[in-house]
Amino acid sequence: MLQKKICMLGSFAVGKTSLVRRFVESIYSDVYQTTVGVKIDKKNVQVDEKEVSLVLWDIYGEDDYQRMRWTYLRGASGYLLVADGTRKTTLEKAVSLEQKVREEVGAIPFVLVINKSDLIRDWELDSALESQLAAQHWSVLRSSAKTGEGVEESFSLLARKMLG
Repeated sequence: MLQKKICMLGSFAVGKTSLVRRFVESIYSDVYQTTVGVKIDKKNVQVDEKEVSLVLWDIYGEDDYQRMRWTYLRGASGYLLVADGTRKTTLEKAVSLEQKVREEVGAIPFVLVINKSDLIRDWELDSALESQLAAQHWSVLRSSAKTGEGVEESFSLLARKMLG
């Protein structure tokens, strides 16, 4: 069985942990828990006709006080770049993180996941930026860890991209 390491990257409180919990355990909790360091989960999935073990590294969120340790990305086959649709600055941070990843580890497959689609009325995002990123061949999906919308699709798309 193939094993692929996936890192979850993004600002604090964008829903990285909630997306992993929804994907791995099919559960959601409204209780916010800050990730300290890294939390590792695993889920076996079927991609086309291959069974793949995804090792999910849920890395603490980057903010003004805490910078990511790039050593966490060593050996990663891909990453989910997560932004919060209700906070425009998290998408700007995601774009910045993607550039830093390319500088630190090179170009590896990623999917931009704009989370919290269940709160679409509260979104601050400019759809023009979303379209601009898609025009640059970014894979951009919307999700909601709360409802489950787009969660499986996000991980499946990344797994397919990693397998080529």
